Amino acid sequence: MKGAKTHNSVKNILITGNPGVGKTTLIQNIISRLNVSAGGFYTSEVRDENGKRWGFKIISLDGREEVLASVDVISSRRVSKYGVDVGAVDSIGVTAIRDALKSKDIVVIDEIGRMELISDRFRDIVQIALDSPKPVLGTIALKETNTAKKIKERKDTRVIKLTRANFHEIETYIGRLLQKIL
Repeated sequence: MKGAKTHNSVKNILITGNPGVGKTTLIQNIISRLNVSAGGFYTSEVRDENGKRWGFKIISLDGREEVLASVDVISSRRVSKYGVDVGAVDSIGVTAIRDALKSKDIVVIDEIGRMELISDRFRDIVQIALDSPKPVLGTIALKETNTAKKIKERKDTRVIKLTRANFHEIETYIGRLLQKIL
């Protein structure tokens, strides 16, 4: 079938889905089970003492972290009520992707979202990673921006929608797909 993606042509796997379905947890589970070296970053919500979301951290797989965005960040770059620290995206996210491209088997990019895409350097390094021979395992925003739409349409990229109901099925599927790619 013309335009169909085969397993052999896919090397980038991006997970999408509603907030809170477990995209980051899924990636962490898969990486922990694979016998390969992984580099990159993930994002994590930050909540206050009352459980109210205050912002987001960006955390490299080697443990470096900074506040990516929060209600307290003063910035002209905003997503909803959150000020975005583009410097954090660049110092943690861009550096972690660049390092993974140099020395790891797989590149983790969690997440290709509106906050991260504010950074020109981030958009550039994501493109480099997706174009590289290394597999990319990441998450991408469900809501489409022009950049996200172009990434989702790549022939070497499989986009998988995660829900709470299909979590274990998708975890197994992606694990097997990555084993074939690696």
